[in-house]
Amino acid sequence: MVENLFVTTTWLAENLNRPDVRVIDIRGRVLPASEPLPHYFSHNDDYLKSHIPGAVFVDWTTDIVEPDSPTYDVANPERYAQLMSRLGIDQGVQVIAYDDAGGMLAARLWWTLNYFGHTAVAVLDGGWQKWLSEDRPVDAEIPQIIPRTFSARINPQWRADVTDVQAEGVVLLDVRSVAEFNGETSRARRRGHIPGAVNLPRKQMLTDTGELLPLNELKARLQSSGIPLEHRPGHAETDVIIYCNSGVSASFGLMALRAVGYQGGRVYDSSWKEWGNRDNLPIVGVDLTDSDSA
Repeated sequence: MVENLFVTTTWLAENLNRPDVRVIDIRGRVLPASEPLPHYFSHNDDYLKSHIPGAVFVDWTTDIVEPDSPTYDVANPERYAQLMSRLGIDQGVQVIAYDDAGGMLAARLWWTLNYFGHTAVAVLDGGWQKWLSEDRPVDAEIPQIIPRTFSARINPQWRADVTDVQAEGVVLLDVRSVAEFNGETSRARRRGHIPGAVNLPRKQMLTDTGELLPLNELKARLQSSGIPLEHRPGHAETDVIIYCNSGVSASFGLMALRAVGYQGGRVYDSSWKEWGNRDNLPIVGVDLTDSDSA
């Protein structure tokens, strides 16, 4: 199994035909909060035209979320297990996820799998765009999958709720855009951010070509944003909680923390779409630009 959080296009090209590797295409996009609804789209049509050979498609807007959840919360264990079983995934399968959204949607799949106890998952660094830029093979064939049995075992240390966010000593990382953090645009009824949160937009964790920043640069950026990456006496390592609008960019934020060696961290799954729509929860509001974070 792959030990790293990310795999290179070279690694994937060399391991495409392994029976214990399942490639998942989770391409899609998020429109800025300032645009008219809907904001969230999958790229299933693009998958049907061409994809990495052997890849199966997952719709991030429906397949891995709880039906009718206004905050796009992760699906319940039974629903999630049924999906992964259909995709031929069990504990012996290494999952490789890719997208065309700077790793944001692939990281969401990474988080959901880990939340349900499947740690053999990695994200393709540079995603679909890098695969194409290197003239790697693509096809339009829909693979025939033999189902396996996926067991969903919830790991509660990966997920935070409102009560956790309000706990004493928690460090909050908001990975939405500066504009959303400051209150000019919002995907919720209220604008602003959770009191005490620090802001590092997801895009600032990426290179211009959509790959994760070099780890020393990423670590410095996280630390300069106010994230204590070294263990603090008296604090558990799970006291960094990341949020965005509905847990998607936050999943990438957690992946970035893990990439630089931080062993804790949790995702506030309901994120701003819950917090910003509840009048009984405090906010800090100011004003500034727009976003594509989810």
